Amino acid sequence: MAKGAVWVSRGGKPLHRLRRVKAAVRVGDRLELNYDAALLALVPPEASLLRDAGRWSAWVKPAGLLSQGSPWGDHASLLRQVELRLGRPAFLVHRLDREVAGVILVAHDPGAAAALSALFREGRILKRYRAEVAGDVEAAHGREGIVDAPLDGKPARTLWTILSVDPLRRTTLLEVTIETGRQHQIRRHLAGIGHPVLGDPRYGEGNRAEGLRLTAVELAFSDPFGAGTVDLRAGVTDETPG
Repeated sequence: MAKGAVWVSRGGKPLHRLRRVKAAVRVGDRLELNYDAALLALVPPEASLLRDAGRWSAWVKPAGLLSQGSPWGDHASLLRQVELRLGRPAFLVHRLDREVAGVILVAHDPGAAAALSALFREGRILKRYRAEVAGDVEAAHGREGIVDAPLDGKPARTLWTILSVDPLRRTTLLEVTIETGRQHQIRRHLAGIGHPVLGDPRYGEGNRAEGLRLTAVELAFSDPFGAGTVDLRAGVTDETPG
């Protein structure tokens, strides 16, 4: 129950998580108990607080931590960590894949969630990543480029610039920005031009490595609550891979 795997519905209302027993079960109540031994046994890595702005907060999510939970439990998710550590409700504004580390925003009330979600939806937030990919991108495509290719029937646009090339390992470190937010967009676009992200278990060939080499290094936007321009960055150096 404490790990978010028990759900209840009363009076025909939608299911919601049951954290602790507050009342006796009544005739007509609907209970769902989900059990996944592997998930419940997980000890998730801890996210780091980057900024607490009251109505929203920014965190550095480590690789291996889910952005949000599932019906089978949420103790191994960023949202649950935020709720417990700040003692406030947490609403997901955007997602990072489980394998991806980096900066992520969390809202703390429905109004903040709506306002921040609008920034992403309307393209008013800078999203910058670093990715270490297979192959010599410069030799094949030059120092910078744009991948403008629809994904799942929707427009998708990824911009990349070379930071460094390792000729011995035949890998390239890229700075990447995205103007849209399709599922696995960076991973799919880079694999599509023949340079998959190292360590990606799903897309590309010849890119085996320990861990997905992709990091969300920066989010920048105008705070909808009047705090001016916000620039949130994960700690990176020129040598930091994805």
